[in-house]
Amino acid sequence: MKSHDINIRLAAADDAEELLRVYRPYVEETAVTFEITVPTAEEFRARIENILKKHPYLAAVSDHGITGYAYAAPFKGREAYDWAVETTIYVDREWHDCGIGTALYQELERWLSAQNILNLNACITYPNPDSIRFHRGFGYRDAARFTKCGYKLGAWHDVVWMEKILGRHKNPPKPVVPMEDLIRQMNAGR
Repeated sequence: MKSHDINIRLAAADDAEELLRVYRPYVEETAVTFEITVPTAEEFRARIENILKKHPYLAAVSDHGITGYAYAAPFKGREAYDWAVETTIYVDREWHDCGIGTALYQELERWLSAQNILNLNACITYPNPDSIRFHRGFGYRDAARFTKCGYKLGAWHDVVWMEKILGRHKNPPKPVVPMEDLIRQMNAGR
């Protein structure tokens, strides 16, 4: 059994290789992600930097190194979608059922709430009962199912979209606070 001493912190571009170590088996051995080729460390570094400009990218760290990560990315590229994100989570398979996913999503939601994000969307390869159960446990509900829209590892795969609403949809909404601004505000408050 692994130690449960986990610290959740903002990821940094320098974490790219360790985050990629967690992600690599999902790309190579599963259809959990539809990415077929493992990205390079440089590509992963650029992804982290790009996401952190606007949204949280979190790492779960133990004395064994990074054991999982979660982030939010724009749901769509148009401005009217600013209050909606796509959430993503990966946990080192040796660390499943240790509470890391729960800790990551709790912290992710805390950051997203502080940013005034309202809609959380998760795209999940179907079937994936563990991920669906995990998301339902966090209050996500089924939103859509798309049939055989991805081909990987010699088979066609469906995807389901699940959604969670974090707050009330006021008119007009509070502006979304970019991560860079939120971090600056937090550092100024120390």
